[in-house]
Amino acid sequence: MITTDEATLRRDLAASYRLAAMMGWEDTLYTHFSVRLPGDGAPRFLINPFGLMFDEIRASDLIVVDMHGRVLEGSADYNLAGFTIHSAVHMARDDAHCVMHTHTLAGMAMAACDNGLLPLNQISAEFHQRLGYHDYEGVAFNLDERARIQQSLGDNMALVLHHHGLLSVGETVADAFQIMYYLNKACEIQLAAAQMASLTPVSTIPETLASYVCEQFKKVEHERHLVWQAWLRKLDRIDPSYRE
Repeated sequence: MITTDEATLRRDLAASYRLAAMMGWEDTLYTHFSVRLPGDGAPRFLINPFGLMFDEIRASDLIVVDMHGRVLEGSADYNLAGFTIHSAVHMARDDAHCVMHTHTLAGMAMAACDNGLLPLNQISAEFHQRLGYHDYEGVAFNLDERARIQQSLGDNMALVLHHHGLLSVGETVADAFQIMYYLNKACEIQLAAAQMASLTPVSTIPETLASYVCEQFKKVEHERHLVWQAWLRKLDRIDPSYRE
C-alpha cells in the first residue's frame, strides 16, 4: 500500500526512527532514513535534520531536501554523507520511495565478511540473490560515488556497503523497515553462527532450497503493511510523541 499523503509519510518516517532507536540501530547523530515526497515536480525527500538523536525525532522535525542538496523546508541542515547515499538511491529507482541506512554491530560485522551474507537460516534466505554489495570508498562525501552506489544496488531490495553498514529500499516506509529488520536479524544470526563455529560445524542452506525459500517470501510481502500497523500500535503505547 503506497502512501502519497505527506502527513502520513512524516508520521511513518518519524516512527521508523523511534523504532530504530528502541532496537539499538542508531549511531548517535549519524545514519539516516528518508522518504520521497509525492508530486509531479522535481523530486524531493524527507530526511532527519542533523543534530537530533533517533529517539527525539518527530514528524514536524523532518526537513525537505531536493536532489541537488538544497534544503527546501526546515531550518536545520543534514549530514552530507547521508545525502550522498540516499539521493543516489532515490535518483536511480522509481520504486525507492523509502531508503534506510544503518551502522549496527551485526550489520557492520557482516559487511566486513568477504563472503557476504550466508544462507544460514530461512531469514537470510529471503535475501538470496536480492542483495547488492558496494565496495568501500571512504566516508560518502563525494557525489561522484552516487553512480557507483546505483550500479551496486541494481534492482535489489537491499545493499551491503562493505566496511560500512546496511541499506534497505522499499516502496513504503513499512517495506523498507521490515526489509532492514530482517536483514539485520540475518546478520545477527551470522554473527552468532560465527561464534559457534569454533565449537560445532555450521551448515548453509543449499542453493536450490535458498532460491525456493526466497520465492516463498515474495508471496507474503503484502503482510509488511499489517506488521507495520502493529509496530505503530506498539510505539503509540510507549511514546506517541513521534506523531507531533
